[in-house]
Amino acid sequence: MLDRRHDTGVTVPAPKELDPSTSLAALYGSKLRKLRVRAGLTQRELGDRIPLAHSRIAQFELGNETPPQDVSRRLDTLLDAGGDLTDLWEHIKRTPYPDWARRFMEHEARATAMHKYMAHSVPGLLQTEAYAREVLRLGQPWCTAEEIEEKVATRVSRQALLQRAEPPLLWVVLDEAVIRRPVGGHAVMRDQLARVVEAAGLPRIEVQVLPFAAGGHSAMGGSLTLLSFEHASDVAYLEAGHSGELVEDRAMVARHSYRYDLVHARALPPDTSRALLQQAMEEFDHAKLAT
Repeated sequence: MLDRRHDTGVTVPAPKELDPSTSLAALYGSKLRKLRVRAGLTQRELGDRIPLAHSRIAQFELGNETPPQDVSRRLDTLLDAGGDLTDLWEHIKRTPYPDWARRFMEHEARATAMHKYMAHSVPGLLQTEAYAREVLRLGQPWCTAEEIEEKVATRVSRQALLQRAEPPLLWVVLDEAVIRRPVGGHAVMRDQLARVVEAAGLPRIEVQVLPFAAGGHSAMGGSLTLLSFEHASDVAYLEAGHSGELVEDRAMVARHSYRYDLVHARALPPDTSRALLQQAMEEFDHAKLAT
């Protein structure tokens, strides 16, 4: 559908339909768009008044991003929202995990098979507490120590999925950068790699390493997870930095599955990967003793 704006003679696509029931962030975005339209402002005009790039306003309205608190307050004032945007912002921030992360964890709990390419870190299901604490602390420096500990506890609790009588298949491809970067220091990294090596010897868990020597590959944009279910279609989960996207469209899931297959094909075999993991673990062990 097309519409015309401000009688300029320029035809532009109609705005994307919003479903405020999908998440608090989507509800915030829907409310923001209604208030902006009521005020007779374009995204660019509203952004100029904050000031903020209009592309950020678009992300807020789509529910892909939640504005910082000071920006939300400014939006509330500019759009005469009477505190509605501020109240919604508070509800969003009281939620321990953003909607995209919560939706992923709900799917993860039902999966019968998980295939993961990890670009930057060991997957949460195989992390030690010390490693998880450091990853979360570095990635969310604004959190208090108490908030970090709550997140660590939640992450570790998810590992119970692998202790079920019939656990899901977990097949992980780790970029070599994951096993070389000393997250948390040599001791923490040594123990983390030991955990991965131990897990790789368990039934229904496979670990491969994608070596630097493999060069460029199809999943260089970030981490990729494919989830399979007994009575539902596969989904893909894309994660990069502080954002994630759950992909359910079958055609798009098939494309991401193809990307994963290409990465999987270039990774070292499981036995060779385990040997490389043990070698890296020993190197961290020696470095720990030398310090």
